[in-house]
Amino acid sequence: HDVSKVKDPSLIIYSPVRKYKNHLIVTNGDQTDTVFDFLTSGKTFEDALNTRTFEPDEPNFTPRISGIVNFTDCGFNYKLSILKSGDGKGNGCNRFYFTYTPINGVGHFIHTYDKDGLPLPSFTGEPKEVEITNDIDEFAALIWNSLNGENKISLFVRFDNLTDGTFACRTINKHLPEDVK
Repeated sequence: HDVSKVKDPSLIIYSPVRKYKNHLIVTNGDQTDTVFDFLTSGKTFEDALNTRTFEPDEPNFTPRISGIVNFTDCGFNYKLSILKSGDGKGNGCNRFYFTYTPINGVGHFIHTYDKDGLPLPSFTGEPKEVEITNDIDEFAALIWNSLNGENKISLFVRFDNLTDGTFACRTINKHLPEDVK
C-alpha cells in the first residue's frame, strides 16, 4: 500500500493461489510457487515446504502459512502448514503439518499472528476450528471481523462446488474502499 515501506518486494508480491491438476494451493507468501513446482515434479506439499522457512522480516519472522486442497472423485481432503521461527528470534525453523478429512460445515484456520505486539507473536497451537456457513459473503465477513484490526491486511475466501466444479471467490483488502471489495 505504501511503496516507501517496501524493503523486500518478494514478501508482499506473490501468487497466493495456484491450481495444479486436482490440487488448490493457498499460501501467505511466495511458497505458493515452491509447492506448485514440487507438485509438477511429482513431489509432495511437505517436500516443498521442507525446503522453506519463515519470512526473513526481522524482528517478526512472519510465519509462512500454507494450505492445499486435494479434490478427489469422492470429495476432497486438505492440509495446512505453518513454518515459524523456533525461538521467535530467527533461529531454527519449526514446521507443523495438519491433515484433515472434511466434516460438513467445519473448517480449520491458521492466522499469522496470535495478537498485537513488538515483535508480533506468531500463531501458536493447532489450527482453529471454524464453522463454515453456506453463504460466502457471511463467511468472509465472519473471518475478516475475527482478525486483529491492527494486523489484518487482506483475506481471500473461495467456495468450490464439488458437484459441477464451479467456484466463487471473495477478496477483502483493508486498503480498498468497501464498494470495491
